Order: sequence, then C-alpha cells, then structure tokens
Amino acid sequence: MESLIRIAEPRLEFRFRQAVEDPRDGLTLFGPLDKGRPYGIRVGVIGTNAGLGLFRRWVQHAQLPVFPAKPQVARPRFPGFSAAFRTQWDADSVIALTVDTAEIRKHLYLDDKFQRVYGTVDVFSRRILEASSEDEAKVDVWFVVIPDEVKKYCRPQSTVELSLRRKADVRLPASYARNLKSAPSLFEEENLAATAYDYDVNFHNQLKARLLDDRIVTQIVRESVLANIGDMKGTGAEATVVLQSAIAWHIATAAFYKCGGRPWRVADVREGVCYVGLVFKQETLSDDARSACCAAQMFLDSGDGIVFKGNIGPWYSPKSGDFHLKRDAAKQITAQAIKAYCSYSEGNRPPKEMFLHGQTWFGEEEWEGFKEGVPPETNLVGVRIREDREIKLYRCGQNPVLRGLAYLRSGTAASLWTRGWIPRLQTYPGREVPNPLAIEVCRGEADLRVVLRDVMALTKLNFNACNFADGRPITLKFSNAVGEILTAGPHKKEPPLPFRHYI
Repeated sequence: MESLIRIAEPRLEFRFRQAVEDPRDGLTLFGPLDKGRPYGIRVGVIGTNAGLGLFRRWVQHAQLPVFPAKPQVARPRFPGFSAAFRTQWDADSVIALTVDTAEIRKHLYLDDKFQRVYGTVDVFSRRILEASSEDEAKVDVWFVVIPDEVKKYCRPQSTVELSLRRKADVRLPASYARNLKSAPSLFEEENLAATAYDYDVNFHNQLKARLLDDRIVTQIVRESVLANIGDMKGTGAEATVVLQSAIAWHIATAAFYKCGGRPWRVADVREGVCYVGLVFKQETLSDDARSACCAAQMFLDSGDGIVFKGNIGPWYSPKSGDFHLKRDAAKQITAQAIKAYCSYSEGNRPPKEMFLHGQTWFGEEEWEGFKEGVPPETNLVGVRIREDREIKLYRCGQNPVLRGLAYLRSGTAASLWTRGWIPRLQTYPGREVPNPLAIEVCRGEADLRVVLRDVMALTKLNFNACNFADGRPITLKFSNAVGEILTAGPHKKEPPLPFRHYI
C-alpha cells in the first residue's frame, strides 16, 4: 500500500475557541487559551548588577511591539506582552537578588570542572533557596540571568584558559570522591569537597536538579540575549538584530507558561487520549556501564505535561546501544502514568487510549509489563519514532517538500516530514534538505493516519519557545534534556512534577 499523502497542518486553539495554524497569530489576534490565568506574572530574578539592569530593561522593552529588522512572514512582530497574553508583567520583579561577580569568578576559573560547576551553581541556588524560604512574597518562576562566561566555562567539555585558571584547594579523583560517601576520609576538607563530584558538570542541568526538591521553576537566560534589543548599530552585533522579535516571543511565552498559564492547545483534540514519551539516560556517574535512568513525559489532551521518574537499573545494553526495561519497571511506568492521568481527568477516569512513544523497539518482556500497568478499558499503543536518513524526497524548484508529507510504507509504518516548506510562512525554516521521521506502530493497534496526525500536532506544543512548529514531537523533543536533569545529581525518588520544572 505504498503511497504519498499529505497530513493537514494541525490548528491550535486560543481564547474564544478560535483556531489558527501559527501560535503567534493566535496570541496576537485572540490571546492565550485561559482567561485571567495567571493574573499577573510574578517572577523573581537573580543575577549580577549588570544582569539585573539588562533584565529590567528587556521587560520594559517587551511591553511595546518588537519588530524584526525586515518585515517577514516567518518572523512576525511581537505585539507587546500584555497585548499578546492579556495580563501584566511588571518590570519591577517581586524579588530581585544580586550576586557578586567576584563571587562567581572565585569558582568559575577553578581547574577542577566538578568544583567549578558545583560552586558556580551554588552561588545562584543558595540565594534562591534562602529567598524562597524566608520572603513572604512568592514567585512563580525565577529568571536566572547569567554572564556569558558561565555558559562558556560550565559545560562538560569546557576548559579555562591558563591566564585565568585557579587551582582548587582540594582536588580529588572522581571515583575516589564518590567512594567517600560510604567510607569517609579522615580529612574533613576532602569529605566536603566530595559533594561536588556527585553532580553533572553542566550549569543548566545541575541548577534545575538541585532545585527540584523545593519545586522551584527557573528560566535561565544569558546577559547577551537580554542585551539584544533596540538599535544595536556600531556594536558589532548587527546580525543578531533580526532575532529580537523571536527572542521576545520565546522568553514571553516561556514566562507565561511557567507562571501557570496555557498559551494554546491543539484544536479538535481527541478527548481521553494521552501521550507518553519514554526517557532513558545512561548514568555517567555510575561505575556500571548498563546503569540508566528511566522516566516518562506524559502529555494530556488539555496540553498539560507531567514528568515522573522510574527506577534506575541495568536498562542499557552497551552491545546494541538500546534501552529496555524489566517487566516490573515497565509496569511501574504505565501505572504511574495512569494514576497521574486520573488525577487530572474529570471523574478520575483513566484514558481511552495511551500512546507510548519511544526511539527503540519495545521488547516482549517490557511490553507485557507496560500492559499490566494499564486498566482493561485503556487501549495501549506503542509507537517507535526516530530520525529517518534512509530516504530523501525532492521537488522541482528551489523549495523542499511540504511539511506534513507522509510516505506510507505499510499499514503500520510511514515516513513523515515534520520539517519542510510551510505555506503559512512562505518559507522552509531550515538549511538542509529535510529528513523525515520514521514512525511505526510496533505494538498494539491504531490507525496509522491518526498516529501521524497526532505526531504532527505534538510538534506544536513546545511552550518553552514560540515557533510555528518543531521537527520532533514534544514527547521526544526534550527526552535528553529531561534525562540529563534527572541524572544530574544523586538519585532521588522524585514525585510527578509539571513539565515546566525541566525546561
């Protein structure tokens, strides 16, 4: 049954039940989905004196329309925060915390990457935790404004130039430091320094991981991004001016979502359906090469997202490069998803259908476990989704294939172009010939065309930005990021938390 079909562009629903294709059109014309929620944006901000000044200036700037350098359909103007989201964002934040640049650099230039990242994160996380516990004024999201050099030096492969490098007072081999948890050293300074080696050497992931216990939501933004406003002629950054409206859309949408608002949802949504993206992340801090963390991202028909963490176990096979769960662990994942779904649904009812999205095959043992975790009235379907580089399609002319084109290989497998020429934008927002996603209904039963329509719709639910669409469905787009945050520190049994804590 090989054939080419076109999956229509999914529409998004906004206020007054109005539906359009582009989220920026919907917010500009009708406003966000929820009326009066949230009532005002309550944010806290932490940064250097320079960072705080840039943040206030940017928020003031975003109250008015922000135009792209040249009028483009693909880069629409930002109409101003209150005009787009129908609520207020005061430039004077509820709480503003200043961190000393010298205090950051005391850790930022250390020659030991574990202590460098841990100490830099601590400068910010400690102040946020103190403010959250002591101040009466509560905030919904913390903006963490970092100097650009924090991003430069606080990543796994970062190194500090010799001219800036400082020697750590106590430097330990990573394996020795981790053993100190069970066999403490006679030297207390070694025991204190060992804590840093329990965490991932990535500022973004470690900060979010260290704030999960206290349910603190953050938005990390660099000073240079906030500085990109207005007329930048003569600064040497003219090429970035074109991004000013896009930056405004992205930051504003993320702030609104992380403060509890729903910007949009998929129109004509099928009720009683949920989508679960499986997250696997190999434990880099473990001595067992098979050790991996399993988690799941569940997205409801309402657009809400929840992340829950499964067990850490020998799920990774170094030989095949695949992840597979044991029966009990698989059952736990779907049982958690059903429980979370029921807590959100009216009448505490389970879903009619649950789609499991993964990037590898589902083995017999784990599939039996998945089925045991769902009630009989829920139709469980396993869908394998991965990048397909085996097929290319070309069309006459300069434009690539249309987004939404699907090549049906069989009744259960297809290649779907989620990237491509977009009629609404009159462009292809990419540089290379687009690759499709290989989609296969590998377990359970479902109409392939319905699955393809769902995947297309799920490419439009990234509330951490405000694009027309992404190339991957939201169930898998943030899989690596979520997994890295869950494994960025010592293993804990995290309760289910809203998706906004991880992005």
